[in-house]
Amino acid sequence: MTADIEINSNTLSSHAPQTQDAKQVDVAIVGGAMAGATLALGLKTLSEELNRPLKIALIEAHKPGSEHPGFDARSIAIAHGSIFELKRLGLWSKLAHLGTPIENIHISDRGHFGMTELNAEDFHLQNLGQVVELERVGQLLFKLLEASDIQLHCPETLANVEAQTDCQLLTLNDGTQIKTALLVAADGVNSQVRQAFNLPIEQVDFEQVALVANVETDKSHDNWAFERFTSTGPLAVLPMAPLKGNPRVSLVWALSPGDAKRLQSAPQDEFLAELQQAFGFRAGRFTQVGERFCYPLLMSHMPRPIYHRTVFIGNAAQTLHPIAGQGFNLGLRDLVSLLDVIKQSLLEEASSAERADLGSAKLTHTYLKSREKDRNSTMTNIEFLVRGFSNDHWPLVVGRSLGLRLLSWLPPLKVPVARTAMGWKSVS
Repeated sequence: MTADIEINSNTLSSHAPQTQDAKQVDVAIVGGAMAGATLALGLKTLSEELNRPLKIALIEAHKPGSEHPGFDARSIAIAHGSIFELKRLGLWSKLAHLGTPIENIHISDRGHFGMTELNAEDFHLQNLGQVVELERVGQLLFKLLEASDIQLHCPETLANVEAQTDCQLLTLNDGTQIKTALLVAADGVNSQVRQAFNLPIEQVDFEQVALVANVETDKSHDNWAFERFTSTGPLAVLPMAPLKGNPRVSLVWALSPGDAKRLQSAPQDEFLAELQQAFGFRAGRFTQVGERFCYPLLMSHMPRPIYHRTVFIGNAAQTLHPIAGQGFNLGLRDLVSLLDVIKQSLLEEASSAERADLGSAKLTHTYLKSREKDRNSTMTNIEFLVRGFSNDHWPLVVGRSLGLRLLSWLPPLKVPVARTAMGWKSVS
């Protein structure tokens, strides 16, 4: 199977000159944010575990920092189940000092009687997850990448990709060519790899914008996280490590595009007053706000996140509304599934006379099947939450308020909710 790809000059070209000295690798990853960097390091761990050398290349356009779209000033919640997987990959021990534990989650419906709590001690756990700052995590992951034998091409971008029978041929902007048995696209919602192959993507526009900022408070968060549903969308407040002794939380506030634009540039006092009114005082009084960022809220997904010798993971495969904080956690399950499929292929290689083809149709389709149930159920649940909690239609208001109250009155009902929040899902 071969393919000639022609797209506009703002993306990739398929007519870069071919050379005879292309670097040969087993796996090339385009995109080095959370999903791509974690996968590269996970492949290195797998290589060492099986004593089977793997040649890995990682292509990333930016160094970690404020200009990096994946390692910027935002914070994310890493679910308990995701931490378990990061431990399995040998990474959490290196990241743990960057985390702030979530020991309790308070869920409420603004202006209505529905509310409930999830508490780690009820599940005999120390915490339900951890909050990390992406820029600090990115800097640490890149130090690990630079200290390894992974071929790190950064800052570098993809100029051309050409599908060939036995490989994907990549050409970088500096002229470097890489032949890879398996190409992994971890390059985000606007994936250049997906555009290059003209693959379909489905999108749902929630007509909301996430306003993201770090906010100082006048009292300690005591490791509480809050999810408050409002008529414009969810408002999440996550615990963070203090800054210069001042308590801090991470804010994700879903708003209409007009309100988001207005509040992004509003004077600090005006912004804090509106935030306080929308959220209340459970986290104390909001006293200072850092730089504010806005991100349009879409849910997108590729119906088939595979192609010839190519797998799509993380935001390149699907992008979620942040209502339940499951974006990275679902992406991590993508890469863990891929690692498991690659591991199985390498184990079969050890018992046969043939070298494993890591880009084979069998491998990519096994990966596709392994992800189908989890992806579909997670996206369906997220859309249900967004639709159900972002309006004031009285039947839905009554139903969701009763639902939240039932969780408080009947603790066993919390188990499936907590399992989802903690990322306890099968990746098989």
